Amino acid sequence: MTVVWGDAPLTWQALVQVARHNAELTLSAAAWQRIARGREIVEQIVASGQIAYGINTGLGALCNITLPEDQLSQLSRNTLLSHACGVGPLLTREQTRAILCAAIANYSHGKSGVSVALVQHLLALLNQQITPQVPSQGSVGYLTHMAHIGLALIGVGEVEYQQQVMPAEQALRLAGLQPYRPGAKEGLSLVNGTPCMTGLSCLALDDAARLLDCADVTGAMSFEALRGQLAAFDAEVIALKASPGMQHSGQRLRALLSDSPLLAASCGIRTQDALSLRSMPQVHGASRDQFAHAARQVEIELNACTDNPLVLGTPDNWRVVSQANPHGESVAMAADLLAIAMAEIGSIAERRLDRLVNPLVSGLPPFLVAQPGVNSGMMIAQYVAASLCAENRQLAQPAVLDNYVTSGLQEDHLSLGTGAALKLIRLLNNLWQVLAIEYLLAAQALDFHGEAQLASGTGRALRALRAEVATWQEDRWLAPEIARAVKVLQTLAC
Repeated sequence: MTVVWGDAPLTWQALVQVARHNAELTLSAAAWQRIARGREIVEQIVASGQIAYGINTGLGALCNITLPEDQLSQLSRNTLLSHACGVGPLLTREQTRAILCAAIANYSHGKSGVSVALVQHLLALLNQQITPQVPSQGSVGYLTHMAHIGLALIGVGEVEYQQQVMPAEQALRLAGLQPYRPGAKEGLSLVNGTPCMTGLSCLALDDAARLLDCADVTGAMSFEALRGQLAAFDAEVIALKASPGMQHSGQRLRALLSDSPLLAASCGIRTQDALSLRSMPQVHGASRDQFAHAARQVEIELNACTDNPLVLGTPDNWRVVSQANPHGESVAMAADLLAIAMAEIGSIAERRLDRLVNPLVSGLPPFLVAQPGVNSGMMIAQYVAASLCAENRQLAQPAVLDNYVTSGLQEDHLSLGTGAALKLIRLLNNLWQVLAIEYLLAAQALDFHGEAQLASGTGRALRALRAEVATWQEDRWLAPEIARAVKVLQTLAC
């Protein structure tokens, strides 16, 4: 599959196709023309000797130091070397590729002033599967992650290539590429902008979208197992709140449960269910609404020029504008908001699965095992879900509210957007585990009722799990089964 960028607005889904699913990326002819025109302006400025920040000056707090032409390439190289000081665990392959994609999207506007050759080299890293090794920590929003990617271009550092980690220079040689020699402004452009937080947030959106759908499925299974009252999902009632997300989740829950013999027989057994059951359209729907807002903010950033300075105009009538488009406040806020929304999806799921194991409210055997006492059943699985939800509460604390001063008072308000995106990804990874535990427990509960009593939608989900994980008769090693349940969920047509 080949994805072409440059003639229409980009979507987060298109980035995911390249970063996560290895689609080939190329740019349109119009994008290449824009890049070439922007580079002409930079070359004109260098040739004329006129002073322009980031092109022939020092960087950040050193912006008042002017440099001769013969030092500009060295400045770009030095910028990559000095800024590549990240620490901590490495980003995953798909995370690094997502950042690369977002950087290429930024350069495709032609406002960064980088050369066609530079963008061609970045595309070669993507399309030839050469993945720089990038430490995950050390960014206040930009700089360090892209600097490590830039190192790979110049043949410094390590990369993953052909399923091996090797020196970047060796990988470039094996792929038939030469180390790139960055020119004026290109070092600054390589470390600048918001591709780190934007690329990572696109991956988070992909997971969040699938998790929202899966939560409706596992929630429906729990609802049926606990013999919930379907009146709470009545279409006329749900329509009284004009929330698109609530309408969507309500419709999905009705579709999943409407033909359940068990629920039909259970109508009227109680006046109303606990909120963790009857408020699923409201809670899942609210999270869907926040997802839609976050996706809009991320796509705005993905389609933006986020370099500083920006190169505008023509070679004969140009402007180099210092501004703050690299400030990623909107993406940081979007990631923080989505983290809160998705933490709530886990929180309500944990309350549902707790009811499944509690015989005082479930009407089922204690901890969902036929011979409790000698068997502990699903008792400790609920502990694990509670632990993960507690961690997610910590991860849902907003990163954007933190602030520090960097670059000698020059950069004195920071978004922390890359950190916001990374903790969102951690939170979503935890949520896959929480929903997998609900999936396991709800399936075990439904087995006590018998498949003939189930709705067609929940029955399909049950059968998909039972193809990988058998019904529990007595205690056995549960951890691998949670892992298998995660994999089934991630491939389930929710």
